[in-house]
Amino acid sequence: MSLEQLIERCKKNDAKAQGQLYKLFSSKLFSLCLKYSKNYVEAEDNLQDAFVTIFNKISQYKSKGSLEGWMKRITINTALQRYRSVGVFDIINEDQIEDVSIEIDDDTINVDFLLGIIQELPDRYRLVFNLYVLDDYSHKEIAEMLHISTGTSKSNLARARLILKDKIEQYKASINSQLL
Repeated sequence: MSLEQLIERCKKNDAKAQGQLYKLFSSKLFSLCLKYSKNYVEAEDNLQDAFVTIFNKISQYKSKGSLEGWMKRITINTALQRYRSVGVFDIINEDQIEDVSIEIDDDTINVDFLLGIIQELPDRYRLVFNLYVLDDYSHKEIAEMLHISTGTSKSNLARARLILKDKIEQYKASINSQLL
């Protein structure tokens, strides 16, 4: 069955087609949920909520752009909705923003470590960091998605980078001390 046929069947609330669509995209969307969630369980909840929204709104999908992109946007918005309602963002003056760069040595830092420390970031920093660095959204787009100012987005990104830089430096120091 083609993707177009699968979409049409999902628009008719065909449970079997919905199951197939879930199987087709759940692993990709789950990895996206992990980026925007505090932990595995919250990511599972976000994935479930995202698919409920996808199935409820699939009739609005007009085959313009990729289905996967449309589903990713819904998934990100679903995860972000949890944080919008809680108000986890600080309002910051743009003059307080410090640009921080992070140097990563591929030989000592592995991907699992990086993903782990990103997931440990406070919600407001993790969300902005993921949207800006990993998913290529602009500060203006992030501000609109999270209902914050662009200055707050920039500040949260800078603070996230500072925290990550400190954790990476601590990790490198511990590795170097073990080698001595």
